[in-house]
Amino acid sequence: MSNPAVDTPMQPKTFNRIMLKMSGEVLMGEKDYGLDPAVVERIAQDIKEVVDTGTEVCVVVGAGNIFRGVSGAASGMDRTTADYMGMLGIVINALALQNALENMGIQTRVQSGIRMDSICEPYIRRKAVRHMQKGRVVIFAAGTGNPYFTSDTAGALRASEMDCDAIFKATKVDGVYDSDPNKNPEAKRFDRISFIDCLTKDLKVMDATAISLARENDIPIIVFDVKEKGNFARVAKGQGTFTTVTN
Repeated sequence: MSNPAVDTPMQPKTFNRIMLKMSGEVLMGEKDYGLDPAVVERIAQDIKEVVDTGTEVCVVVGAGNIFRGVSGAASGMDRTTADYMGMLGIVINALALQNALENMGIQTRVQSGIRMDSICEPYIRRKAVRHMQKGRVVIFAAGTGNPYFTSDTAGALRASEMDCDAIFKATKVDGVYDSDPNKNPEAKRFDRISFIDCLTKDLKVMDATAISLARENDIPIIVFDVKEKGNFARVAKGQGTFTTVTN
């Protein structure tokens, strides 16, 4: 474990294809709900910096800024209905991010786990791979297309299907801590930690299904702070502060 202020050394590694997984809350910035256009644009710029290096990027974003299926179910709503509503929220976020990226000249495709042909493509694995090979950013929307699975699980699933080199988990903190650093100033950050430790210590890196799927397919999860401008590109180069979760 290390002091949170210390940069994390990382062995030089070239990532050919990256899955960027971020929560919907990231897109609302300081707002209480919805999208902050300035934040969406800034994140799109961060993605562009990585794409410009020649790295292929695909994205899964959550919908916590719009609707959470689990929260809806906890309020008495049918879980399946609530989860489908959350999937539609993911589509909204995906379209917003697509618009911001294309305004910067980055070709983008949104593929949905639920067919909605008027606004985006259906998810087709080989087509998604071909898009990325052509330098396009692929945003996977509507989760897995099934209720009872989170966007974290969708991110790990699509990363496995796309044969990604790593899952970059964009959060509001600069890595994985042994407790919530926003509540505990003595919280310790890990430079590296195993999938098993994340599960046994219940560290909330991603949900247990997503972590298990990444572990089974040997895809490292790199947890970093997305609030800092340009941090995605820095961490993709092995610079800055982050935590690597591996076998």
